[in-house]
Amino acid sequence: MIYYIVDVFAEEKYKGNQLAVFHEIENLSSGEMQKIAKETNFSETTFILGKDEKDGGYYVRIFTPNEEVPFAGHPTLGTAFIIKNELMKEKKDEVILKLKVGDIPVRFNETGIIWMEQNEPNFGEVFTARQISDVLQLDESDFDSKFPIQDVSTGLPFIIVPLKNLASVKKAKINQEKLISFTEHTRAKAILVFSSETYNEEHDLNVRVFVDIYGVPEDPATGSANGCLGGYLLKHDYLDEEIIDIKVEQGYEIQRESLIHIKAELLENQYSIHVGGNVVNIAKGEWY
Repeated sequence: MIYYIVDVFAEEKYKGNQLAVFHEIENLSSGEMQKIAKETNFSETTFILGKDEKDGGYYVRIFTPNEEVPFAGHPTLGTAFIIKNELMKEKKDEVILKLKVGDIPVRFNETGIIWMEQNEPNFGEVFTARQISDVLQLDESDFDSKFPIQDVSTGLPFIIVPLKNLASVKKAKINQEKLISFTEHTRAKAILVFSSETYNEEHDLNVRVFVDIYGVPEDPATGSANGCLGGYLLKHDYLDEEIIDIKVEQGYEIQRESLIHIKAELLENQYSIHVGGNVVNIAKGEWY
């Protein structure tokens, strides 16, 4: 099998979120794919099912170290990058990834930023600071009470948690026992915390994403979660705009600085959400 390693949402090598992409997989079973994902131990590993387009796109499966997921952001961008540069005979400006969640268009432009269009957001359960403070080991005073804590999904659900400042974001730390107990009864198993205070003044928001349930304590860059965040920001008028074009920093606390672009708009109750970033090729090899 041929595999590639890329860094996604990375401004340079060894930043952003790592991804392993496999093709020429010769009828691997789901169990074998899961074992490979566990071996790479990245946030996600993807498998391209065939080197040619089929039904208007490329079928792809996504695995975390613990389980298969229907959608994830940085695997979508990183896999599309490999398809365009390594598999496509005729270079196009768009690739369709056929994922468990459905068809996801990925577009390329001259700036180098790769953009994916995410599904319409679905807004789920609302939680209180008291319900989730023990999970994040925060005080209730760390939460921004002007905005709700809410489950949002554009294909993979996340609990979106607004915090007051960067100090509160940096202080967040998952209590594993509390997390397992809490998520037994929730649709979303992962948590995104954010604030409008950032490390870099050129950025608009700072984000951290905890995905312990999927086998990853903290994710360096999470396109799916930031798509959910884009929908959340619009629904709750966080930025007081119906059209947003922002830069989000993530991964600073784990020394994998990442930059995620979000473009989103809400017009006539219709959401349009695009998440983008740079992809850097790191390695190519053969898996025995």
